[in-house]
Amino acid sequence: MIASCDNPGLLPLSHALDKMRDVISAIAEQEQSDLMQANGRILAKDVISTVNVPPGDNSAMDGYAMIAADLQQTDTLERIGTAFAGIPYSGTVQSGQCVRIMTGAVIPKGADAVVMQENTVALNEPAKHIQFTQRPKVGNSIRRAGEDIRQGAVVLRAGTRLKPAHLSLLASVGVARVSVVRKIKVGLIATGDELVSPGDTLQNGQIFESNRYALHAMLEAFGAQVIDFGIVEDKLDTLRRIFEKADDQCDLVLSCGGVSVGDADYVKDVLQSLGEVNFWKVAIKPGKPFAFGKLAKAWFCGLPGNPVSSYVTFEQLVKPVLEVLSGQTPSEPLVLAATADCDIRKVPGRADYQRGIYRIDENGQLFVSPNGKQGSGVMSSIAHANCYIVLAQDACSVAQGSTVHIQPFTLLAY
Repeated sequence: MIASCDNPGLLPLSHALDKMRDVISAIAEQEQSDLMQANGRILAKDVISTVNVPPGDNSAMDGYAMIAADLQQTDTLERIGTAFAGIPYSGTVQSGQCVRIMTGAVIPKGADAVVMQENTVALNEPAKHIQFTQRPKVGNSIRRAGEDIRQGAVVLRAGTRLKPAHLSLLASVGVARVSVVRKIKVGLIATGDELVSPGDTLQNGQIFESNRYALHAMLEAFGAQVIDFGIVEDKLDTLRRIFEKADDQCDLVLSCGGVSVGDADYVKDVLQSLGEVNFWKVAIKPGKPFAFGKLAKAWFCGLPGNPVSSYVTFEQLVKPVLEVLSGQTPSEPLVLAATADCDIRKVPGRADYQRGIYRIDENGQLFVSPNGKQGSGVMSSIAHANCYIVLAQDACSVAQGSTVHIQPFTLLAY
C-alpha cells in the first residue's frame, strides 16, 4: 500500500476501487421495457438479431440500376420501369436495359450496379433512353443484405447502457421490448445537527444542507431510484433507526457527513454495529474520509460532509459502485493531456482532483488552470469549472508549461 509521511495508512484510489468491485455483484432482478422507455436502462441480456440489416440488396442512392458490363459496350440503355423504397420493380433487367431506382429500393433481378442520377442524361421525354457518363463496377452504390448487421449476430451486449443510437439500432432489427436490469434503489441520508433545509430560517451556527441536491440529481441522471431519507440528527439511536430502515429498502445507502473523526460523527459507529467497514479513508483530495462497507443487506458508501468532497467522491468512487450494482459494463472517464497555464500547487500523498478551467487555443491545443480557491467547502470551484485537473498521488507541484491530465466535466455524464 502506498502511504506518505503525512498521510500514513491511506488506501490509494485504485486500490479502493478494486476492493469495492471485488466484493460487489450486479443485482439479479430483470424486467421488460418497451423500447420507447428504455433510454438509459442497462441491458440484462445480449440482443441477437433475427434479421439481416438491410434485409436485401438495395440502392445507396437515387439513380439507375443496370448490368455493369453493358456500359463497357455502350453508354445508352433503355429504361423499363421504376423501383421505389417499399415498392420493388417486379420484372428482371435484361442486357441493354435499366430501371430508375430510389434510395433504399430493392435491387431488381438481373441488375448488379447502380449509377447515381447526376451521372446520367435523359435523352427523350418521357425518359425512355438513358445516357450514362459513368462506367460502374459490379456492386457500385449497392448496399448488400446484412452489410450493417447479419442475422444471428450480437447487436448489443448485456451491460450496455442504452442511448438513443442504441434504441435506433435495436428498432432496425425489429426489437420492440428489451430485458433490462431493475433500477437500483439508492437511499440518501444527510447527517448533521448544523444542517437546515433550504427555505428554512438559519439559526446561529447552522448552514443550509446542499449535498443531497447534487447527489440526488446525479443518482437520477445515472438511472437509479432514489429514496431520500432527508436530514438526520447526530444522535446514535436516530441514525441507527434510519439506517436500519434504509437497509431494508435499498441496494445501496449513501450518507453525507459523519465519517470523519469528530466526537459527534456516528455514522461509522452505526455501520460497524449493523454490518462491517471494508475500508475508511482514501488517498484522494478532496474526500479522504470516505467509508465503504456492508449493512445487513445493502451496501454502504459514507461520503464526507464538505460539499466538494461529497461531489468528487461520488464521481470517482460511488459511480463505479453504481455501475457494478446495475450490471453496467464498467466505464472509464476520458482523460486528456493539457498544458498548465500557471503553477499548480500539490503536496504528495493523495491523488488530487483540483477543479479547473480548460481552454482550447487557435491551434487546437488544450491549456488548463485551477479555478480559484480549492477548499473542500468551496462549491463554486466546481459550479464554475469545466474539468478536474488530475494529479497523481505521488506527484508534487506542477510548473507552468508542464503537461497535466484533465477530466472534462461534460464527459463525466452518464
